[in-house]
Amino acid sequence: MTLFNYWHFIVLAVVLILFVAGMFSALKQKKQKMVLSMAFSVTIMSLFLAFFSILVVDKYTKEVKLYKLKNKRLLSTEQIIYTGIVKNVGNHKIGKVKVEIKIVNKGNVTGSARGVSYFKSSGFFDFFSSGSGRKYRLQTITKEFVVAKNLKPGAAKSFRVHFKYPPYFRSVSDVIKVSAH
Repeated sequence: MTLFNYWHFIVLAVVLILFVAGMFSALKQKKQKMVLSMAFSVTIMSLFLAFFSILVVDKYTKEVKLYKLKNKRLLSTEQIIYTGIVKNVGNHKIGKVKVEIKIVNKGNVTGSARGVSYFKSSGFFDFFSSGSGRKYRLQTITKEFVVAKNLKPGAAKSFRVHFKYPPYFRSVSDVIKVSAH
């Protein structure tokens, strides 16, 4: 989470006022055990409230959209390239824009993936048996990229990202998510 705007400061000021009021109320208690437990409770609640309120403010003040997304597979290097444009459609500056790309092999739907294991090795089994000579193929790949930094309101930036494309993937569906931080 980067770049606080005025909404962040307003929310944090309200949380600080609630914290001070809670601590003042805790210190007015006559029993020492009550003072410590109330102070601890007020501190924990204030921290949780501050954290979640920052997340909520980020969600509703930092808006980004993805345009002109294209992908191209390079067979010579076994990579896939995604290009597109991210645009800040909100009214506040965005610190980082992340694009998450998830590709899923749908070979099992088309019938072309006979004999392929869809079990992802956990590492626990491999520790005791050295994998027993079995090779497991991932059927889902998720990659996350930071494609823009310090994006002003109304500004757009083009991006290009690439990563290894497994040669055994046949019929692929992809899910692309864009988020502002």
